[in-house]
This record gives sequence, C-alpha cells and structure tokens, in this order.
Amino acid sequence: MNDTRFDFAIVGAGMAGASLAAELAPHASVLLLEAEDQPGYHATGRSAAFWDECYGGPDVVPLTLASGGFLREHGLLSPRGALHLARTQDRAKVDAFLDTFGPTGASIERLDRDQIDAKLGGLRDHWVEAIWEPACADIDVGGLHALYLSKAKAAGVELAVRARVEQAKSSAKGWHIRTADGREFRADKLVNAAGAWADPVTEMAGCRPLGITPYRRTVAQLRTTPAPASDQPLVLDISGRFYFKPESGRIWLSPHDEEASPPCDAAPEELAVATAIDRLQDVVTWQVDRVETKWAGLRSFAPDRLPVYGPDPSNSDFFWFAGQGGFGIQTAPAAAQITACQLLGHSVPDHLAGINVKKYAATRFA
Repeated sequence: MNDTRFDFAIVGAGMAGASLAAELAPHASVLLLEAEDQPGYHATGRSAAFWDECYGGPDVVPLTLASGGFLREHGLLSPRGALHLARTQDRAKVDAFLDTFGPTGASIERLDRDQIDAKLGGLRDHWVEAIWEPACADIDVGGLHALYLSKAKAAGVELAVRARVEQAKSSAKGWHIRTADGREFRADKLVNAAGAWADPVTEMAGCRPLGITPYRRTVAQLRTTPAPASDQPLVLDISGRFYFKPESGRIWLSPHDEEASPPCDAAPEELAVATAIDRLQDVVTWQVDRVETKWAGLRSFAPDRLPVYGPDPSNSDFFWFAGQGGFGIQTAPAAAQITACQLLGHSVPDHLAGINVKKYAATRFA
C-alpha cells in the first residue's frame, strides 16, 4: 500500500489527464495513473493535429476559442487555414454552416471557385465553393502534451505508468485504488480521464456509465505527384466524407470514418484507407504514388456529442473529464482550467467566465 493519500487520483495520462494534473498540482496533491508504458500512447499520440474553430460543433466553439490564447502564447500553433469544400448540390449545407457558426465568434467566410483555386491547386471541376477558416492552424500535439507533463512533474504530480486500474472502491474515507500489478493507492477524489475506457472505469468505480462510445478514425500518409505545397490549407468536405492536410511533403488523409469500437489499441482497416484514396481522387487531380504509413485512433463521444466535465450524479467524489471526441486536444487548455476550478472550488478566470459550463456537466445525464 502506498501510504501517501492524494487529494486527486486521475485515471489516464493522455492530453486530458496530463492537462488537468498540471492545472491541479499547484494547489493539491495529484496522482496520475497511466495504463500504458508511457503517457499519450492512444488518442493523444494519433491525432491529425489541427486547431479548427468550428470543429466539434457550435457548443464546442467557446472552448476552442478560449484555448487559442494559451496555444499561441506557448508557440504551439502554426498557421494553416481550412477549406470546407462544397459541390453544387451542397449549397444548402454551406448556408447551414454559415447560419450555425456565424454567431459563435468563429472566423469564417464564403469563397467562390476562383478564390478556392488561389489556395488549392488541382481541384476537380465539380467543387464550386467553400467555407474558408483563416484561423485554422496546426497544433504541436507532442509539444503540448510534453508541456503539461513537465508542468505536472514540476508541481509534484506523481505519475504511475503500467498502472491499469483494476479496482476502485469508494467509502467515507475516500477512494481505495488497486492496479493490475498489485499497487494500491488512496485518494479523496477520483477523476475519470480515461478516454475510450471512460465507461469501463466508471463501472469499476461503482457508478453508472453514461454511454461514452469510442469510434475508430483512420489516417493514411500518402506520397503524391505533385507533392503538396507546404502552405496548402487543411481541406475538408462540407458533407464530412474526408479531410486532408500537408505534412512534411506528404499528405495526411482521412475518410472521416467513425466506426464504433470497443476500447482497444486501434488499428487501421484497409477498406477505410482505400475509401479515403477514392474520395481524394474525386477531389483533386493529383496522382497517389504510395501509401507510406497508416494508423487509427479512437475518438470517444457522449450520446449528445458534448464533453463531460464535473461530478457524477450519484457520487460527487467521482469526477468526469471525458467524452472529448476529436476536439479534446484543441480545447485542452480551457477544459483543464474549467475542470480544475470545479474540483478546487475556485472561480474560473475572466477569459472563461462567459462559457456556459452547465451544458457539459455530467449531471445532465441524471
């Protein structure tokens, strides 16, 4: 038994757990439990790495915008821009996009075909207009994760790796936690930042799962002729069937797949890669020379597709920090600050005061 009693034990040391640990540690004792040999092995390490103001829907935009300052301040964003391409039959979707995101504060504008051609070469004729997001940027995901882990360590967080939680029992004395290798820990509050494993961890802790479902997302790295320009924007389909971006002279391409999956070490499927390439060839005239590598990650969503922050409806000592889908990295700074303030009983800083955190509360599922 570890004789140390922690104020908070966080399950999961990916971006969610690392960011929250870094925010809590200056004010409390924190244990960070990671099942793998190193933090960030799953979703964090497999991100397509872009910061897009509209990604995740209008209710996620406030979190994304509020995170931008931190990411820029630490040199973690590189300008990219994003094009949401549309065909003639997609014009109603363009109108809906503008109506949905126009009031959110995101920077968006409608482009015609000539304006698109100035940003993207080789586009096929049936793509006639687009939404342009000038603020879209690449995120240094590894740098952000390392920054949070470094801040957490400097503030005294104890990181336990190869520490898959096998049992978590709550009592009047707090949480008694045992890992698969027999280590035991105690903490006053248990925080579920387990990503794809969020619901299994919840059941283990004796609480009701919320229906957080992992979905597989596939990405392939392609060599093409011509090679993409380094300043080419992120390109997305307004109908959600693909996205691609340049990376070190190659293309990172996804078919925007979402296949429900059990929590696991996700692997790419050949059909998903083939589908992605077929869709790419319907967009641009480039020749695909080779698939150099491919990978898959799990993006986990609550039933309403919004993140889940806050105490469990049945046990206020069990705290949710999960269901952050594909937007968890770009919203990490704001999400971690909001949740740390809830856990510590602090007021949120001024730049977060306008965010309606009730819409993300776990108690909405009560």
